[in-house]
Amino acid sequence: MTQVVPEVAARAYLYGFPLVFNLDQVDRYVRAGVGANPAAPFNTFSHARTLAGPADTFVTINNDTLYSMGQIDLSVGPVALHVPDTAGRYYVLQFVDAWTDNFAYVGHRATGTAAGDFLLVPPGWTGQAPDGTTVIAFPTTIASIVGRWACSGTADLPVVHALQDATTLTPVDPGARPAGLPSPDPAVDASLLFWEKLRLWSQAFPPAPRDRELQDSFAPIGIGEKESPYTAPDEPTAAALRAGLRAGEKNLDTALTHGSSPEVNGWKLTLHAFDYNLDYFEVGALDDPRFQIADPTLRIIERAAAAKGGLWGNHAYEAAYIMTYLDERGEQLTGAHTYTLRLDPTPPVGAFWSVTMYSVPDFYLVDNPIDRYSIGDRTPGIVYDTDGSLTITISHTAPTDPTTRANWLPAPAGEFRPVLRMYEPAEAVLNQTYVVAPITRT
Repeated sequence: MTQVVPEVAARAYLYGFPLVFNLDQVDRYVRAGVGANPAAPFNTFSHARTLAGPADTFVTINNDTLYSMGQIDLSVGPVALHVPDTAGRYYVLQFVDAWTDNFAYVGHRATGTAAGDFLLVPPGWTGQAPDGTTVIAFPTTIASIVGRWACSGTADLPVVHALQDATTLTPVDPGARPAGLPSPDPAVDASLLFWEKLRLWSQAFPPAPRDRELQDSFAPIGIGEKESPYTAPDEPTAAALRAGLRAGEKNLDTALTHGSSPEVNGWKLTLHAFDYNLDYFEVGALDDPRFQIADPTLRIIERAAAAKGGLWGNHAYEAAYIMTYLDERGEQLTGAHTYTLRLDPTPPVGAFWSVTMYSVPDFYLVDNPIDRYSIGDRTPGIVYDTDGSLTITISHTAPTDPTTRANWLPAPAGEFRPVLRMYEPAEAVLNQTYVVAPITRT
């Protein structure tokens, strides 16, 4: 390892953050589970049986759907996926590779809601799939299936549970054992563990060919070494790596809050935040220039910001996300004030929409006395205005007026960030002719 320049390390951090952050979450699901999703081995599903709540400490998790998470390791060879007939119910299985590329979709929009069979195959596979089976080629041997099932409440849970149980993963070779994630050298100091993970995992799960030259440019910090250079680095090298890490973290936070996404009425229109996949388009993933970031530098920055702010988010054509930190005055939203959001008209969608409350800076769901973490077109008891619009009250303290309370989205005492999700958004959302009003302090 040559002399480390902190500025190079800072750029390497932005490049490698999605891989490391993502695979840390993959490991978390396999070993410990997350909230309502119990731990499950590779090539099996972990099904959440309840809608997400504050105990589900995962960034920007939704409260609209039940999750079915599958961490896939194709070191065992092909794995068969079966999906049941959902009789028109919205669901999506989103396929995310190790570098966080959304490379395939199965579900309501992409493949319909009839029963179906798919064969998940590793990079370079050249075998023959059974008749009636759709092949999905994985860019990396480890990837995630992020399943979401529309659920309208407690009474709807048994139906969704049956659909989850009928969704299966079956390795073609039942005796094969997954290789899993390479383990970092235990001798590496915690302050340098990011670099050790990036070294191991970027070699085990190579990036897209277009990114290999960029990855090679970070060789001076040691990520291309076969043996770990981070177990006993000299102090100047260790200091430079730590400085690069700190600078990279600061740059990422800046990109997350002041990124390239356009802003209208305080809402960041992150309709293209997940458009960094330019290379892998399996079933359901659109190879469409409208959903591809052409600028190579911006692409890397947006990929890192998307991972930190909304890991495993969908392309906008599947589910559009917009979010805001600010009120109509341009000031940070906080539970010290009461706000209203008037949706006139309500979002045009092919499936459904919701506004979900998240804490800042963790982006977790917020505990509240009525256990309401989101409000949307499926929320029982909401009261529309006479013209069909909807006025949502956002506050930490509960409203006393019954109508206002029916439309209350509880907020934390501190700072917060709501996210508006639109599942299967209409073209007016994608071309930005549908405009959401600012959140107004009352």
